[in-house]
Amino acid sequence: QMQLVESGGGLVQAGGSLRLSCAASGRTVSVYRMGWFRQAPGKEREFVAAIGRGGDNTYYADSVKGRFTVSRDNTKNTVYLQMNSLKPEDTAVYYCNGPILLLYTPGAYWGQGTQVTVSS
Repeated sequence: QMQLVESGGGLVQAGGSLRLSCAASGRTVSVYRMGWFRQAPGKEREFVAAIGRGGDNTYYADSVKGRFTVSRDNTKNTVYLQMNSLKPEDTAVYYCNGPILLLYTPGAYWGQGTQVTVSS
């Protein structure tokens, strides 16, 4: 079992920044690839970013590349998503997910999600 709890969402103007956190418990996440997905209203959930066990390998959706940065602190069992230059189209519920066994494909465990709203 892995419990994931996201935090850090909110309302921000276009061009602004937010930092999401995902605190894990029940199982150490340091041995797993972890990631973020998002779901906008009326759309399917989509891959955003993933990070390898040691933090050296990162992967991004084309839509966020260059603006978002995924990182992790294995000593705190926490994964982060720094989001810069936010756009209205980034508005969605963001979910932490893991373990990601097949890249770009979600793993078995989800957090409850955190709402990110970007106003124009």
